[in-house]
Amino acid sequence: MLHDESPTVLDRREGVAGELVLRRRGGGGGPGAYEIIANGCFLMDTSDGRSERLLVDAALEALAGRGRGGGGPSVLLGGLGVGFSLARAAATGWGRIAVVEREAAVVGWHREGPLGAYSAGALDDPRVTLVVDDLLAHLRGPGAPYDALCLDIDNGPDWTVTENNGSLYSPSGLDACRNRLAPGGVLAVWSAQPSAAFEDALRSAGFEGVRTLEIPVARGVPDVVHLAHRADNRTTDH
Repeated sequence: MLHDESPTVLDRREGVAGELVLRRRGGGGGPGAYEIIANGCFLMDTSDGRSERLLVDAALEALAGRGRGGGGPSVLLGGLGVGFSLARAAATGWGRIAVVEREAAVVGWHREGPLGAYSAGALDDPRVTLVVDDLLAHLRGPGAPYDALCLDIDNGPDWTVTENNGSLYSPSGLDACRNRLAPGGVLAVWSAQPSAAFEDALRSAGFEGVRTLEIPVARGVPDVVHLAHRADNRTTDH
């Protein structure tokens, strides 16, 4: 099995929120996989990617029929990760795409390292803007609203990589997400496990249409994408 083989450390750097490690696992008789480890905690790898693609696909589908124009809806991707979400967004019907990644090491592993094969050159797409910043700081800063926020910076709302990340899922953090969405916009949050508490938090923060999509995995509980809408309070001309 792939995960029974000892990994090889390719790079180790001190990042904004602690140590980041890029590892290669397997490859002796198969394709192998690259892994990102944050502060000793497994964050993500390149072995699958179905749930990361679902993150952007489900958000785009949820916007269907809402009258978005001008070349497609806009999306913010919270976390560059191993690049599956960005590659999917660039290959589908999105317009403006912003990627917010706070760790320069991760950007470097895409620009000059092996993860570039998984982001598939999307960082050079003219629709894509890379923002090296803390996600919550960017959401609270100035700028145009987005039609969708697709967030994948942790193993889930209940399993954060760093303690400070918990503020994103707090009432004030969810307020920042809602306020940065256009009316009728979609918030999509990746998680390694379902969270009824997070669904309740979304409703308490004023989101509508809260639901959870599941992706079965080989072992353990399914990966999920939590979806919710900002109320579409735009006026309609008659």
